[in-house]
Parts: sequence; C-alpha cells; structure tokens
Amino acid sequence: MGRSSLLWFRCLSFLVPMSFCLAGTGMLFPRESSSREVKDLSGLWSFRADKSPNRNQGFEQAWYKSRLAETGPVIDMPVPASYNDITQDPTLRDFIGWVWYDREVVVPTRWVTDEGTRVVLRVGSAHYYSVVWVNGVKVTEHNGGHLPFEAEISSVVRGSPGSPCLITIAVNNTLTLETLPPGTIQFFNDPTKYPKGFFVQNINFDFFNYAGIHRPVLLYTTPKTYINDITVVTDFLDSTGLVQYKISVQNAADVTFKVTLTDKDRHCVASSSEPYGVLKFTDVQLWWPYLMHENPAYLYTLEVHMMAVDQSGAYTDVYTLPVGIRTVRVTTTQFLINNKPFYFHGVNKHEDSDIRGKGFDWPLIVKDFNLMKWLGANSFRTSHYPYAEEILQMCDRHGIVVIDECPGVGIKDIRSFGNVSLSHHLDVMDELVRRDKNHPSVVMWSVANEPASEMTPAEFYFKTLITYTKELDPTRPVTYITDSNYARDRGAPYVDVICVNSYFSWYHDPGHLEVIPIQLNTQFENWYGKYQKPIIQSEYGADTVPGFHNDPPVMFTEEYQNAVLQSYHSVFDQKRKKYVIGELIWNFADFMTVQGVTRVLGNKKGVFTRQRQPKAAAFVLKERYWRLANETGKIPPWTRYPCGL
Repeated sequence: MGRSSLLWFRCLSFLVPMSFCLAGTGMLFPRESSSREVKDLSGLWSFRADKSPNRNQGFEQAWYKSRLAETGPVIDMPVPASYNDITQDPTLRDFIGWVWYDREVVVPTRWVTDEGTRVVLRVGSAHYYSVVWVNGVKVTEHNGGHLPFEAEISSVVRGSPGSPCLITIAVNNTLTLETLPPGTIQFFNDPTKYPKGFFVQNINFDFFNYAGIHRPVLLYTTPKTYINDITVVTDFLDSTGLVQYKISVQNAADVTFKVTLTDKDRHCVASSSEPYGVLKFTDVQLWWPYLMHENPAYLYTLEVHMMAVDQSGAYTDVYTLPVGIRTVRVTTTQFLINNKPFYFHGVNKHEDSDIRGKGFDWPLIVKDFNLMKWLGANSFRTSHYPYAEEILQMCDRHGIVVIDECPGVGIKDIRSFGNVSLSHHLDVMDELVRRDKNHPSVVMWSVANEPASEMTPAEFYFKTLITYTKELDPTRPVTYITDSNYARDRGAPYVDVICVNSYFSWYHDPGHLEVIPIQLNTQFENWYGKYQKPIIQSEYGADTVPGFHNDPPVMFTEEYQNAVLQSYHSVFDQKRKKYVIGELIWNFADFMTVQGVTRVLGNKKGVFTRQRQPKAAAFVLKERYWRLANETGKIPPWTRYPCGL
C-alpha cells in the first residue's frame, strides 16, 4: 500500500476498513507446522567490540569474511541479551559504536538439498543498526531496534553444502538526530580535561541505552512458494462472528487454498477456499479483556493450507494464526471494546532487568504477567518502544490490553522534525503495524512519547505520521503521549485519544502533595475543554527507594509514593465518570537509566523493585485495581484470589 492510498473493503451491509497490503513483505511470526521448521540459535556467540578510534576497523579488515576468533580476541556473549552488563569491563558497559557477533551453525541437510525449501534467517531485534553476513556474503541490513528483520539465505547455504554456516552480525548503537530514538554524539577535545578521542552519546530519554542482539535469532524454512502474509479484521453482529481475511502468497503461479477457522475445542466453525473473503459463523465467542468478562481472551485459530504448482513441482504450505474477535471504537468520552466501555487500569513497563538488560527472557516475562494479574491490571503501554512479539502473544492469551508504542521517544531537537527523520519514522510505523496488526490485545497505536510537540514543524510531522498510521490500519485509534501545554500542542488535533503525562508534586512543586488535586483537575479540564476527546493519564508517579520511610511523608519514601497515588486516584474517580478513560502508573518496576545526580541506580518510580519485589504502593494499586474491576467488569471466580497464570 502506498503512503497516500487507503483500501476499503465492503463487508455485508456495513463498511469495514481493512489494510490489505502494507509496504514491503509480510512479517509473520515463525511458527512450526507440517511445512515449516524453526531452529533457534539462542545461546553463546563469539563477540568483539570494535574499539578502534573510528569504530570502523571491523569493516576495514573485513571481519565478516572469517570467524571472529581468527582476526583477534573474542569473548562469549549470550544471545539474546544486552552486552552492557555481562562483563566487568566498564568501557563495554557504556560502549558506543560497532560490536560484532558470530556463530557457526549446522544447517540440516534436508534444508540444503531440497531446492523447493527456502531457508530464512530472522533477527528478533538488535540495537540499532545491523548488518548481517552469511559465509562472508552480506544478506541484509536494518535500520532501527525493537523490530524484527530477516533475509532469505537459501542460495548462500547451498553454496557450501556439508559445511557449517557462519553467521556474522555487526550492530551499532549510535543514535543521531535522524534515528528513533534520536540522540547526538558530543566530542570533548580539551586535552587538559579529557583523554584523546573522548566523546559521549547524548540522549533525551530516561532509560539506559542497552544494546546488542536483544531477541532470538532464528533459522526457519518455508516451501519455495509460501504464505507471505495474512491480515485479519474482525467484527460481529449480535451472535454472528465475522472474520475478514486476506492471504498473500509469494512465488505463486497456480495456487489453491483451504482456510479453516476453529474454536478452542478444535471444532471447525467456518471455512473457505478463497485467498480473501469473510468467514461468517454463529454463536461467536468474543475476545474480552482480563477482568471485563467471565470468559476473557477467547481465541480462535485460523489455519491456512496453500497448495501451489509450478514447472518445478508442487508445494504445500501451512500457517496457523490465533484470532481474537473484538472491535474497538472511540467516542468523545469513551473507549469501547465490543461496544462496551473499557477503562484502562494498568501500568507502563520497560524491557529491563538485571544482567540481561533488554534481552528476551521467558522467566521474567511470565513473572511480570503473574504480577500484573495479581495487581488487577488489565492493560499496559509498551513504553517506549515495541516489545517482543512473544509478549503480545501472551497478552492475546491472557486478555491484557496493549497500547503499542513505537520508539519515537526523546524527539526534542527541532532538527529531528526534518524529512529524513519523518521518512524513517513512517518506515518504523509500517514495520510495527505489519508485525502487530493481527493481535487482538493491541487496541491503539502510539507514535511518540513526550515529543517537543509545541514546535512549529511538529504539526506537519505528526499530522503526516498519524494520518499515515491510520491509513495503514483504519481499525485502531492512534495517539501519542504528551507532556506539553494543552493550548500549544500541535499534534493533539490529529490523535483519537489524548494521553497525558504529569508529575505534580514531583518534577513540579516537589514535596507539595496539596497541589495535586488542583493541578490535575485543571489539566483534565483544559485538555478536554479544548479537544473534546477522551483522556488517559498515561504516566504519573514518584520515585521511591524501597525501605525508606517517613511520617509525615517526604519524597523518596514509600509513604510519599502512596500519598501521590492516592491523591491522583481521588481526581481520577471524579473524572472517569465523565471523559477520563484510563490510568497507567509509571512504572511497573524500577529500571536502569544513565548515570546522573538525579538517579541512584536507575529510575525508582516502580511499584515493584527491579527484582520484582513489591513496594507499599503495589498494595495500594492492587486494592484500587480490583475495586475498579469489580465496578466495571465481570470477575471470574478463579480470579478472586489471584496467585498465578
């Protein structure tokens, strides 16, 4: 789909917007099936940081042409993981520039010998610019972190049959004014103060700039002719379910399909033999958020069988996609899921933990979901970047609603509103929507966090960005997160939901809890009065060092964090009867930041510690969220005393 085009599909007697074809190829999550295999390359890789003065020695000496161990010293590096906290080397913790990974992989013989099999290399995410070689041959490069990229490597691995396959990945974490997030490099040339070549990476975001290969690296196969993409849009009329679908196939001449939709009991409820259309069936079970319905997160399975024939033979491909049937709609005062008012009572998070940094980690993910459900949280925002696909799959299965945010954080410099930055931002939104469009848990896109939206160029920038995102996906509302003055915010007219961050009695009037009711009420009245759009309090909170106590409450104590939350909650309770549709605490857990005089081992605004132990505020939030759930939803009996997933 071009950036100025929008495709609409008429379904039955009503109009359902559907993004049929996004730019580029599909980005289906690798799943094993009768026609597809997946090989996970997680584990230890060889690693070297290019510490040459220009950070370019690896390219000058072509490290990718042989094993890294043959061109110099290497260390073991786990993948996935951030490299920053793995070693005792302080220069590696704050390293800026190119780092190199490699690993030899045995590719199954049947993958290599079967000319009808495609072999694909996929990187879940790497920060931020990546170049990939296989057996010394460059196969792809990718600009940006937090999102997957891949390359077909069939011809390369078949060039050396029977030999181990050498995969080399170079990753550069340098941020510029035109990256997402943006940053600048500052050199210090005074030899009386700084060593030769001294420079720092300046950023305008409050989390540590972890780097490396953060999500799994996979090899997977498909047939030569294969299912490239699937798009679904769901709806319902009374008890009738409607699944509008579109299948894209690559390298196809003569293709036939068998499309089957099955329920949780594996009973077929609808089928088709067309590459696109509408599956219609009765007695629909809707996808409901956690604590909003007695049977939340109901998922059907869409199974696509593709049969293709060309001059060289016949091919069969099978792909299964979980499908949750739900609708999303926004009015001037409400956020509706399945035509019922939904109130966000949730958290903001980070992909962040001890040692592994932003590295993907299943035990941590499951623990976090246990804690969120224990809290009674029904939602979270992927602050401030897209999270791993596996996390969204967990949200689909457990009914946790997601505001899906791109890495547009720290856009503060006027030079970051130029055409090059905008073009990259559009590409990132394209990749994000293409990856996450089929997740029922994703109910809204966020295109930025706290940009300098009062600047004159911001209006064209965000009007273009938001309009394009709505063209990519007309089925979901679009927002960005603001901390600007309501009267001068140039992007607010174009969003569907106002999301506001504020830290009254913390960054403003620190220590004065008495200002919260006045200033928060004024904030809500000003924003709603001007824009007549529903509002989410997308961030609020206070730093707390666990174990610090004082009465009367003072800043950084657990008592003060409790008092801030309770003061905000009193105003929320007044406004949620009108136009406030949600509250997201900052933050779920403490997280690492850059070193500075305002941060002691990171940001301490979490209601849990970085090790996931509760502060007093966690119990305040738990009591509130379960009360809200009992007021606004239907609590299944098995959740009355939550203890786990």
